Amino acid sequence: MNILLVAGGSPDEWPQFDPKEFDYFVGIDRGSLYIVEHGWVLNLAVGDFDSLTQDEQKRIQKQAQKLVQAQAEKDDTDTQLALALTVKSFPKADITIIGATGGRLDHFLANLWLPLEPRFQAFAGQIKIKDRQNSIAYYLPGSYIVKQESGMDYLAYCCLTPVKNLTLTESKYTLDHVDVEIPTSYASNEFVGATAGVSFDAGMIAVIQSRDK
Repeated sequence: MNILLVAGGSPDEWPQFDPKEFDYFVGIDRGSLYIVEHGWVLNLAVGDFDSLTQDEQKRIQKQAQKLVQAQAEKDDTDTQLALALTVKSFPKADITIIGATGGRLDHFLANLWLPLEPRFQAFAGQIKIKDRQNSIAYYLPGSYIVKQESGMDYLAYCCLTPVKNLTLTESKYTLDHVDVEIPTSYASNEFVGATAGVSFDAGMIAVIQSRDK
């Protein structure tokens, strides 16, 4: 099952995608309005909706198959709440988050670090964050083949935590069983073929494929 979470960032920053690829749509605050405006089914709307006018809120209430209204002052961000509800209902689903980058830096960092939270760590490999320039995937310890996504020129391995025995193969810059002691971004790497290899024994890595504007 493929699920799309649409946060409140501008659609101008969205990646290109076919909505038919997704089976379930979750709107996060203003993202709910974007889903309705694009004519997609709003399966779940989540948030305090403080960024919407009263008329827009009524539109969401009418269109949403399920609506979870949160208080403006709460421990979770709207995106955290939406992701928590999604993994609870669909623990085996692949989840893509859009509209979560390109705005306030504090919001972006909160979204980037989502899979580090204990409640989300088991689902890290199922979560991707995408915009028109970047695709972020998360990896737990193991050995993986990373496929180059269409239009993406650059490859980065961002160690979100200390990482043990990091090995990078089949890319322009390689590593051989390196221990990374602090969070580090091995940026501006490149594919040399259609795939690249990464393996490590402990920690979490965000693999970012990107392109220039």
